[in-house]
Amino acid sequence: AGSDEACFDDYTTLQWQAFDAMSSQIRAAFPYAIDRHILNSAGIERFTQWQCERVRLGIGLYGISPVNQQALMQVASFKTQILQLHHYAKGESIGYSRKAYLERDSVVATIPVGYADGFLRRNKGGEVLVNGRRARLLGNICMDACMVDVTDIPDVKEGDAVVLFGDSLSISQVAERLDTIPYEILTSVSQRVKRVYFHE
Repeated sequence: AGSDEACFDDYTTLQWQAFDAMSSQIRAAFPYAIDRHILNSAGIERFTQWQCERVRLGIGLYGISPVNQQALMQVASFKTQILQLHHYAKGESIGYSRKAYLERDSVVATIPVGYADGFLRRNKGGEVLVNGRRARLLGNICMDACMVDVTDIPDVKEGDAVVLFGDSLSISQVAERLDTIPYEILTSVSQRVKRVYFHE
């Protein structure tokens, strides 16, 4: 229940002891071997002595570690492209309810991803990557789109790549900014978002 946090190690040890005692009795009652598993992704890293015959690699399968992110490589990314570019004057408002007012003359990109795609409205004011550079989201996240300040992105054009999470903007970073966990970011991506799978 708390294998990812050292403050719960005493409780985790009690859980292991209870599991080991109970599962040992069950195994002794059968004439054949029974595999056991108790560790999740964090437990696999932190409690190698309890790995038994099996482990449960959950979020670690996606290259996300609740313990040591540097040890794994994130395998999932959420990408789109710039749909439209518009030039706005300083002081103009952007988006529904006029939630963002421009502090300078700006180039604003519309990207075709919104909360119906699982790009949470809490991302308001966050960042995406445009051509590998960080760019700030403007105004509210709409159902099917959102706006990005690309004023400082050189040679930006419609069709340019936008990363909502990926190599240089990790799921863990997005989750931390939104005060949530990587699981929510991953599982929020809706079914209407096209999945592309790569195999080596």
